[in-house]
Amino acid sequence: MVRSTVMACAVLVAAGLASPPASADECNDAFCTPGITPGVVLGAPCGDTGFYVFGTNSWGRLVFCGSPRRYEPRYFRSPPMYGIKELGSSCTGYEFAVAQAPDGLFLSCSTVDNNAVWVRGDA
Repeated sequence: MVRSTVMACAVLVAAGLASPPASADECNDAFCTPGITPGVVLGAPCGDTGFYVFGTNSWGRLVFCGSPRRYEPRYFRSPPMYGIKELGSSCTGYEFAVAQAPDGLFLSCSTVDNNAVWVRGDA
């Protein structure tokens, strides 16, 4: 039984239908990201657009604190979020996504000198 379960998992991973297990130190989604504020209201004012900007609304939807030009910061729907990443590291494959640095800094995947890298999301 165990052997068939392991084999089935290997087939799913090889087919691209499942991801291999992440290491204990790896965080690739919002569920393992620290500092996410629960119970925020979409469109409500928020304070910090640089650090620990993520929250969830009453439906569990991920939001982030952003500041459109000339307006006070508000909570907006978040683009896809991929957990904890390092500022300046490659984000190839995560284009148009966001993440959080280990110190809570808001990161966005952007192209710099023809390379996809994690940059400050509030810049």
